[in-house]
Amino acid sequence: MIRINLMPQKRPMRRRGEAGSPDAGGGGGESQAWLAFVLGAVLLEVIVLLFVYKTKQDQLTLVQKHNQELTANIDSIKREISNHNEIKASLKELRDREEAIQKLQSARTGPTATMLELSRIMTPGRGPTVDRDKLEQLKRDNPSAVPNPNWDPRRLWLASYKEADRTVKLGGLARDGEDVSEFLRRLALSDYFYDVKLLPATKQIDPLTKLELVRYEMSAKVRY
Repeated sequence: MIRINLMPQKRPMRRRGEAGSPDAGGGGGESQAWLAFVLGAVLLEVIVLLFVYKTKQDQLTLVQKHNQELTANIDSIKREISNHNEIKASLKELRDREEAIQKLQSARTGPTATMLELSRIMTPGRGPTVDRDKLEQLKRDNPSAVPNPNWDPRRLWLASYKEADRTVKLGGLARDGEDVSEFLRRLALSDYFYDVKLLPATKQIDPLTKLELVRYEMSAKVRY
């Protein structure tokens, strides 16, 4: 006989993860989202690295360009100073020539100027060449150092005058010590003489006039 079962039959349960299971579709979506996140992170990191690389590359280019400019400047300076020693030697030669010319000029005109100054010092009514303000200040501060306008230069004679390396020695005779002091004051005040020193003096009797005279000597430096 043939039996027909009219009772409803239960469907067999499917395992999790098998095809057709309700949970199988949800797991695949999460995997795809995670993969997309990883790929996005990698892409972002690549973009950041490319940006950093580009920035560093630009900086390197600027530094290289600056170094090239510095190198070019250094090469230019080296070319300009390549003959520095020759130029320096030429300048020294020119300075030496100029100094020699000045010395010759001074040697030609300097002694003449000092002799003219001595003539002014020993001329009645005249005196040494000196700045007017300096003389006025000296009158206020130290009147005894000011030349005596009433001094008679004929009371003193200049017998010798020698100059070497702008140092002079001069000597002669005077009526007394005050005449020697007046001559010394005038020399010391003159713009042409400095560091004037009185050397030891002696007294002697003039054989012709039988007058007692003072033989003096002085040393000084001259400026011209």
